[in-house]
Amino acid sequence: MLHFLSPTRNKTTNLYIGFSLLIFLFICHACGNKDDDTEPPVIIDPKDQVSEMPYEKLSDYNLFTGDLKNLEPAEGVLPYELNTPLFSNYALKSRFIWMPSGKSATYNEEDIFDFPVGTIIVKTFYYDNDFQDPSQGKRIIETRLLIRQETEWIAIPYLWNDEQTEADKHIVGRQTTVNWKHFDGSERSANYVVPNQNDCLGCHNVNNTIQPIGPKARNINSTLAYEDGSMNQLEKWSATGYLSGVLSPENAPAVPIMNDANNGTLEERARAYLDVNCGHCHNPQGPANNSGLNLYYNETNPVALGICKIPVAAGGGSGGLSYGIVPGKPDSSIMVYRMESIEIDVAMPELSRSVIHTEGVQLIKDWISTLEGSCN
Repeated sequence: MLHFLSPTRNKTTNLYIGFSLLIFLFICHACGNKDDDTEPPVIIDPKDQVSEMPYEKLSDYNLFTGDLKNLEPAEGVLPYELNTPLFSNYALKSRFIWMPSGKSATYNEEDIFDFPVGTIIVKTFYYDNDFQDPSQGKRIIETRLLIRQETEWIAIPYLWNDEQTEADKHIVGRQTTVNWKHFDGSERSANYVVPNQNDCLGCHNVNNTIQPIGPKARNINSTLAYEDGSMNQLEKWSATGYLSGVLSPENAPAVPIMNDANNGTLEERARAYLDVNCGHCHNPQGPANNSGLNLYYNETNPVALGICKIPVAAGGGSGGLSYGIVPGKPDSSIMVYRMESIEIDVAMPELSRSVIHTEGVQLIKDWISTLEGSCN
């Protein structure tokens, strides 16, 4: 710089050259960092852009870094898992959540999280080609976003292309056939339905408004392996600043893992399954509240659970059976009859299922078999 700012030149010339040099150095520095991918991508801040959402492509949100199909979360995007997830034709799911900087969800005594404006909940549905060997690759079908706007949540499905390089907004729905090798080595297939935007209200319905149903304390009160080590998810959310007011894991509610015999009693695991697969509709505020069933995990009234409960509506949906659950007799129980059906107007749950969840049905049968008493 001393060579450029020669004292033999006048002051104006020196200032001009010095200023030009500073601009040159700044441009060089920027060019040098152009291909530096060590810095995490910056997510579009929904507090400023929420009115412009939803975007046309999943990549527009900058939720992931690197190849999109790897689902590597960008900085601030937190993975989470449910202890017992909703069954969706055996689809596997990858879940993430992001909140604007300085914002957090709050916990209340109803075991519900109140999320701040701008929150994005991400759920990706995929199938491993071989359930016994995930290294054989996978096929990603769709990613669903729940976005907390100023006055409401919006639900947006994104359909992945065949190249697995991008997912585009697809609000009209679609059906596709999926194939995989099951846990027992058998070849399986299913008709997978990507919902249209309006279908999302079928499950995410609380008093006729869209609400998240998975992220509750009882569903994430468990340990998860993060990149920086294993930690209880409630504690991780709190440490990240994503959650305030939650009880300690020891005092917070928790549901067990439905297919882990060492994680809760048979009844607890069966109730956990019913909670996540049926409770979002069958509860006092849900779209199936007229059934009189309340399948939330904390329900204690046997009749509300369906035990010796007469169905509200007769007909094909009951299969000619008399009670929702008959103690000790799973094959005489309407609940089992409907879980074992794939017929329209009979099958339960109604959405996201065109095949029978063999393991889930067996769990409910095993539980009913242990119940004592008579409905007569």
